[in-house]
Amino acid sequence: MHQLIASPHNGAFLVARPGARAGMRIPRALYEQVASIAESGAPLPPWLLEGARTAWDLDLAGLTMRDTVLVRPETGLGYGRATYEINKGCNFNCEHCYLAERRFEGLPWVGKARLLRLLRDAGVLWLQFTGGEPLIDRDFMDAYTFAHRSGMLIEILTNGSRLHRPEVIALLRELPPYKVTVSLYGATPDSFDSLTRRKGAFKLVERGLAAAREAGLPLELALIFTRHNAHEVDAMRAVADRYGAARTEYGTISPTYSGTPEPLAAQAPGFLDKTGVFQGCPAGHTFFHVDPHGLATMCKVGRENPVDLMAEGLDGLLRLPGIADAQMLRTGGCGGCQLSGTCRVCRPLAKAYQEAKAPLNTYCRHGNEEA
Repeated sequence: MHQLIASPHNGAFLVARPGARAGMRIPRALYEQVASIAESGAPLPPWLLEGARTAWDLDLAGLTMRDTVLVRPETGLGYGRATYEINKGCNFNCEHCYLAERRFEGLPWVGKARLLRLLRDAGVLWLQFTGGEPLIDRDFMDAYTFAHRSGMLIEILTNGSRLHRPEVIALLRELPPYKVTVSLYGATPDSFDSLTRRKGAFKLVERGLAAAREAGLPLELALIFTRHNAHEVDAMRAVADRYGAARTEYGTISPTYSGTPEPLAAQAPGFLDKTGVFQGCPAGHTFFHVDPHGLATMCKVGRENPVDLMAEGLDGLLRLPGIADAQMLRTGGCGGCQLSGTCRVCRPLAKAYQEAKAPLNTYCRHGNEEA
């Protein structure tokens, strides 16, 4: 099994290590050097041995290229990142969920394997498994293994309810992700179970966090602030500290990506995210999202005019930048806005709010609020 990955990425060349965030940027000449000997029994070049010691405290002396380094080939497409919504189904029923429906459906295993090959061949180096809840998909274990062994660096975005299972922990120990992000919906069973609308959800997630910590997995907690847990903000931060996890905080609840308003009822007053001014996004150009049926879109929210990868193959991705650019135009309810230069919301998300007929103060966050 490879210990290092040499890969093109957005016009540059990287050496990465599965399960690690640190890496090395290298010139084309060194990438071509390792590519030329990748399948041989040659030893690793001295610069790569020294780089591995510096970046990861890893001693690879005496090992061969064939057994140690996976070289990802160059591709005509510049997509370095993708998210894969392996299944929209979920074992929670969260009030704030942005998915319009949570159906257990998607491609059979043969289709999933073909889709993952397409992602690999599109140049995807960083892949996020998401859902729904990815760990409940019947093919998750095989899909994760396939992606990891194809030379992708993986993040799992999960509700944590299946993270305690021995087979999951064993897989992630053997083939480590670079991050496991667990959504935290409260610091007590009352708040957590109320939002997820599943009794016992909090206890399941605590078991998962404990198992992940014991296994040494790279944990991050996404703290989701809602009307159910706004009084527990400090306690939620303490949960992250207790499990030794990094944390990010989210206070803005969005409508469903199809523009229906139901999730907005979970918004806690005073908890809109204080994001920066929106200055563009690489979605659709260097990054894309793919749903359970293999439909590729610019991101999880901007799902207009999807590209059917299963029918069109990689050629379909050539159309995606133009589709993304069209969705970024300030039209409809944002057309003619005199404060668009200080807007903090991307156009696809603003459109979802507008279609949901959401009050302006739930999403319009200009730098000058009074204006």
